[in-house]
Amino acid sequence: MDILVLIGGFTIICLLGVPVAYALGLASILAALWIDLPLEAVMLKTSDGMDNFPLLAIPFFVLAGAIMAEGGMAARLINVAKIFVGFIRGGLALVNILASTFFGAISGSSVADTASVGSVMIPEMIRNGYPRLFAVNVTISGSLQPLLLPPSHNMVIYSLAAGGTISIAHLFLGGIVPALMLGASLMILCLLIARREGYPRGEVIPFRQALKIIVESIWGMITVVIIIGGILTGVFTPTESGAVACVYALLVTLFIYRDYKISQVPLLLARVVRTVGMVMIMIGFSVAFGYMMALLQVPAKATDFFLHISENKYMFLLWVNILLLVLGTFMDLAPMLLICTPLFTPMLKTFGIDPVHFGIVMILNLGIGLLTPPVGPTMVVGCAIGKVSMEAVARSIMIFYIPMIIVLLLVTYIPGLVLWLPSMFG
Repeated sequence: MDILVLIGGFTIICLLGVPVAYALGLASILAALWIDLPLEAVMLKTSDGMDNFPLLAIPFFVLAGAIMAEGGMAARLINVAKIFVGFIRGGLALVNILASTFFGAISGSSVADTASVGSVMIPEMIRNGYPRLFAVNVTISGSLQPLLLPPSHNMVIYSLAAGGTISIAHLFLGGIVPALMLGASLMILCLLIARREGYPRGEVIPFRQALKIIVESIWGMITVVIIIGGILTGVFTPTESGAVACVYALLVTLFIYRDYKISQVPLLLARVVRTVGMVMIMIGFSVAFGYMMALLQVPAKATDFFLHISENKYMFLLWVNILLLVLGTFMDLAPMLLICTPLFTPMLKTFGIDPVHFGIVMILNLGIGLLTPPVGPTMVVGCAIGKVSMEAVARSIMIFYIPMIIVLLLVTYIPGLVLWLPSMFG
């Protein structure tokens, strides 16, 4: 009954339309009142959840991505992608996906990627004769890659939700191969569709112009070197690398690209603060929610439940994937990480699963939910840019789920795809 009050209360509050962050807090308070726990304990846990130095990495990464997104970086990366694949039949679809690969290594956000790349690529694909729905589907499908590429702030959230014991650097490295696999599989699908439908070819960019485009984009790509190189060499912690990336991104945007004015920075900061504020509130209440779950022995009982179903780790991973795919269609990625990570991580040692591997599986799995109605925030943004309905996209995107599910299964059952790079760097 105690568990029903916590989980059931959270579910009912969410169904009433209360934001997830506040639903977590209210459910925690409700459960505390039920078991006669002083409310001060819940408030202290909420405060402790936000009083964590590594959490500063999140606002820094979000700010760096926002600066580069609005400072002309997306357009330059799209031009770089055109050099390599723009001349192929259906090349603009490949440019779209490759641009998400490049930009994902800077933004770390699926929604930001869709907004930035999509605002350029969706209208251009439509002008060049591609169906509107196809352009939207390619854009939102390619935007899964930033969730797996550094500096994905969702990896920071997963590490902190697991108690801060999982290396953020290892998570950053572990997501690179799955992200590239996802991008490659989507490109193959687009090539097959383009050949079947007879989509147009692009033009070959002259060498001199291509060289100029690459030189212009290098300034932005150095941001990736700062973040990854600084962490791996030990020069920066993840938090420090995010701060340095913000300063560098601002200098490049204002004084090299000059696509952004310093008078626009306060408005950008206001938008970032609103985003980060909601994330921090959610993290604080999720810690209180996790504390209540621990008091009510929810993780232990969940472990017993899964062991009762099967003692085989592969079946465990299958059940977890099915559960997360269903739940991910109703809730956003960050709250699902905050709720499910404390629930599942105690089981990983029992089943012999590496927490870095499991984290990438969770993020990829829940990322698919961002493209799935009824919530699907990434799909919502893509539909708004492409001026199409969610119902139309939901019907036409089905074929794009095939490569996503294939990559998810490969990553789930071949841990080496995730753990290879982290093991190389110790």
